Amino acid sequence: MNFRTDLALERRDLYKKANGIKDEMPGVETQENEDGENIRTTKVKIVDKQGEEALGKPIGTYVTIDIKNLKLATEEDIERAALNVNKELAEMIQMHIQPEEDILVVGLGNLQVTPDSLGPKVVQDIDITRHLLHYAPEYLEPNTRPVSAISPGVLGTTGIETQEILKGVVENIKPKLIIVIDSLASKSIERISSTIQLADTGIIPGAGVGNKRAEISKNTLGIPVIAIGVPMVVDAATIASDCLDIFIAKMQKDAKSNECLNKLQEEEKYQIIKEALVEEKFDLMVTPKEIDDLIENMSSVVARGINKSL
Repeated sequence: MNFRTDLALERRDLYKKANGIKDEMPGVETQENEDGENIRTTKVKIVDKQGEEALGKPIGTYVTIDIKNLKLATEEDIERAALNVNKELAEMIQMHIQPEEDILVVGLGNLQVTPDSLGPKVVQDIDITRHLLHYAPEYLEPNTRPVSAISPGVLGTTGIETQEILKGVVENIKPKLIIVIDSLASKSIERISSTIQLADTGIIPGAGVGNKRAEISKNTLGIPVIAIGVPMVVDAATIASDCLDIFIAKMQKDAKSNECLNKLQEEEKYQIIKEALVEEKFDLMVTPKEIDDLIENMSSVVARGINKSL
């Protein structure tokens, strides 16, 4: 399937809908938990090759944290969301390395392009300790974990694949685990800057927008890679499809019954709209007008969550 989304949860839902599956799909396990009214955590585990092939994602754990009303977030809202990130991230880290082992934090993306600036902005707020342990250990708490960070830029401005840069860094500083932060693509307008995905399988940058770069994972770097991503864009066909759904629902409500609209809503509108937009060269990726504020809120949530877990 052409999922056009980086989120494992959305891929699971799309696959189930396309195949008429009501219960859990083969090869996938799901667990949900709610923290008050505004935060819901869903853990999707791909447990075998069947689940891997169905969703186009490697075997592993994918945690989705949905946060409502983050556009109008207070300091308390941001802190509570960060605690949820901390909880899930700390569990993942403990599964792979020991408490005092080195971690490298990597912020993917382009600081000059707002929807793609999440990674570099998060790195700016990470508590870096690796150099202090060497030069000023007296100022740190006992058992402080060595943490280093880098924003390697993007291929378009460096001419170097991110994976190539990270291979050199890993070879020299020898971290035991990498945490990668990146902006993602979603199939839902509602998820823009309102969802955080954590995955212990690494990441293929650009996969959600059809611009795949070299994979960053244990397979390519030799150490565990945890990816943290936040949807910041959807494609134009998704917006058109969602708007059509809203229009159909309104017409149905006013008209009570309409066979033509019912049929239109049941068909695969997205693919039809997508093909039309591609033909007209309007295959766009879209982000909200308030993306600056959304990026600031979400980068704060992610940075605090990482700092607390380390």
